[in-house]
Amino acid sequence: MEQKLRVGILGATGMVGQRFISLLENHPWFEVVTLAASPRSAGKTYEEAVGGRWKMDTPMPEAVKNIIVHNVNEVEAVAATVDFVFSAVDMTKDEIKAIEEAYAKTETPVVSNNSAHRWTPDVPMVVPEINVQHFDVIEAQKKRLGTTRGFIAVKPNCSIQSYAPCLAAWKEFEPVEVIATTYQAISGAGKTFKDWPEMEGNIIPYIGGEEEKSEMEPLRVLGTVEGDHIEKAALPKISCQCIRVPVLNGHTAAVFIRFNKKPTKEQLIDKLLAFKGFPQEAELPSAPKQFIQYMEEDNRPQVQLDVDYERGMGVSIGRLREDTIYDYKFVGLSHNTVRGAAGGAVLCAEALTAKKFIQPK
Repeated sequence: MEQKLRVGILGATGMVGQRFISLLENHPWFEVVTLAASPRSAGKTYEEAVGGRWKMDTPMPEAVKNIIVHNVNEVEAVAATVDFVFSAVDMTKDEIKAIEEAYAKTETPVVSNNSAHRWTPDVPMVVPEINVQHFDVIEAQKKRLGTTRGFIAVKPNCSIQSYAPCLAAWKEFEPVEVIATTYQAISGAGKTFKDWPEMEGNIIPYIGGEEEKSEMEPLRVLGTVEGDHIEKAALPKISCQCIRVPVLNGHTAAVFIRFNKKPTKEQLIDKLLAFKGFPQEAELPSAPKQFIQYMEEDNRPQVQLDVDYERGMGVSIGRLREDTIYDYKFVGLSHNTVRGAAGGAVLCAEALTAKKFIQPK
């Protein structure tokens, strides 16, 4: 790319905003030029606005420390400085819907980590290895918004990343029923153990709204573009429980699955290892070379050993075996704030750029 695209981050001071900043340091296609956050952060340098709340393992990049933070509500002023924005704002769902559409209507593409628009019929919700063809619905969205280049695209919830790719890899065997229990890290709530000491040595068997997302979002990802909207898939039927566990990063899923066509274990593993999509074919900068790895050891995948597989952009699967009630069961692991949040959104933006949906203004 001759000239890097100018990027803004909405909600830059929160945990996902910080992850965007760390992932975009030295990115070959994108340059962070504008940071926006709540009015209380506006006018401060980014370093001042974050203060002692930097939550990443790596230091704050020097390039962003002295950027003056904009008020995220000053849409026209922010949009004028960038080619597109990543959205990680912390607002109510209605407020997020409104502000993301406002940015899109300034002819600024919005790649969102938020859930507000995941069920807007003409907004694509994409895991780029699985359903990059859903970007085709953007043309219908632009007609609705009255834009020529502005639109919204979203990535799905972090909880589904450790098992939804398997459903796509095994599509030809026709999965019909899935039971999943996810064991979710505290960073999914934007927390560290310093912020949430009561989580140490504790499990909370409830995460608000998470089970509904985990059951329904894979069906939208596996769905089809039907004219001006995405039609979700009818199968598989999914039932999920989501549990918060004392882990900093990494969502684990224990999954039971029934197929219409009965595969062998060897066929299932072969399909996982061979599964790839547009990011691998186009060699996108953030794409994992091997999207899904299969681990033969009985005690893998483990968060401490495997969460950073492929820089946190890959998915680790293990313990695939026949079940006494369902056909098979397995364990999956994905990095919830990299593949499951900011990294997944960066990969979406790279795919949108490669397909010419995002271009310089």
